[in-house]
Amino acid sequence: MTSSLRTTLPTLFALLLGYALMQVGNTLQGTLLSVRGSIEQFTPTVIGAVGAAFWVGIVLGSLWAGRVIHQVGHTRAFSALAAVAASTALLHLLVISPAVWIAARAVTGFCFAGLFIVVESWLNASVTAQTRGQVLSLYSMTGLVAGIGGQMLLPAGDPHGFRLFCFVAILISLALVPTALSRATAPAHAVSDTKINLVQLYRQSPFGVVAAVLCGITTSSFFALGPVWAQERGLSTAEIAIFMACGTLGGFITTYPIGWLSDRMDRRHVIMGTAAMAASILLVLIHSVPLTVPAWLLFIYVAIFGGSVIPTYSIVTAHVNDMVQPGEFVAAAGGLLILLGAGAAIGPVIAGAAMTEFGRLGLVYVFVTAQLLMAIWGAYRSIQRAAPATEDKDTFVPEPPVPVGTRLEAH
Repeated sequence: MTSSLRTTLPTLFALLLGYALMQVGNTLQGTLLSVRGSIEQFTPTVIGAVGAAFWVGIVLGSLWAGRVIHQVGHTRAFSALAAVAASTALLHLLVISPAVWIAARAVTGFCFAGLFIVVESWLNASVTAQTRGQVLSLYSMTGLVAGIGGQMLLPAGDPHGFRLFCFVAILISLALVPTALSRATAPAHAVSDTKINLVQLYRQSPFGVVAAVLCGITTSSFFALGPVWAQERGLSTAEIAIFMACGTLGGFITTYPIGWLSDRMDRRHVIMGTAAMAASILLVLIHSVPLTVPAWLLFIYVAIFGGSVIPTYSIVTAHVNDMVQPGEFVAAAGGLLILLGAGAAIGPVIAGAAMTEFGRLGLVYVFVTAQLLMAIWGAYRSIQRAAPATEDKDTFVPEPPVPVGTRLEAH
């Protein structure tokens, strides 16, 4: 451990602890709303709209929450947004209505965008170039482990009742404690005011722009409607929790190996390979696996699927960073996150409509289509433009899909 990292460790620990707690609450809430929505006889289209609303809030929060932080500071903004997010979690329990759930989920997304901005910008501004890779890797791993923990909390209460909603509110409320009690203050330059230019970003990396949208469609559809698919497949509440956790665990296990491989070959080829793997495992699942298969086999399938799709966004980000200029990294990251959020907003709506029309196979059709499009687009772009030389690449760092405080440039 370097001396610079050792001196900032207490601050980093408080931020990462708060981040872990809010991510546990966030992932538990996402799965809980899908299961409870199905219990309340919401259609898959409505459940998908609830999941999409979160990402609409994320996109809006990514663009606007930075101004709140500028006005009141990181610690106050974090405390206020966490309080609103915790209260909104209980609103889903008090009013069982699709319209209210969609609106509340959008508010939650906006709040979480601000919370992520506080943590990410504070972390980035508190470390040096020599330690940033270590810290961001730890940050990404923290989010994935917290996601697994949130999924595994689902059996701790009955989805028909109120206890799990209370758990969500408690976890998000506790997340503000480490940051609020920390004596450290965020650096003045912690939030970037860099402008995002999506047109310019597409010119620099056509593959990265399209792939970011497809990543959003796939991952958001999985987390919003995966519990519904598992429920319709006949899994119990505990098995649904394990099913979703296995998907995240698969991504946790494969992130570094896939990233390591992408540093040594054309990153687009790596993404094409993972996309083909995801599509193949799904096609095998729907054509070769009977309904009476043991649950543990489904857990293996979803772990392979998660291991194929969850790391993809990090590789897309690394590929885009290979193509842009050094001074454009922040704007490129912000642009990709807007595109990821846009894909994540439309993904559950499309997948929900497909499930309403075709049953649980509709979700699989959306996954396969998105992954095949990514592989085909990658193959086409590989023909149009050669990959950068290996020595010109930035070293891969896992990139969690969280917002940054930026502004969208008008055209």
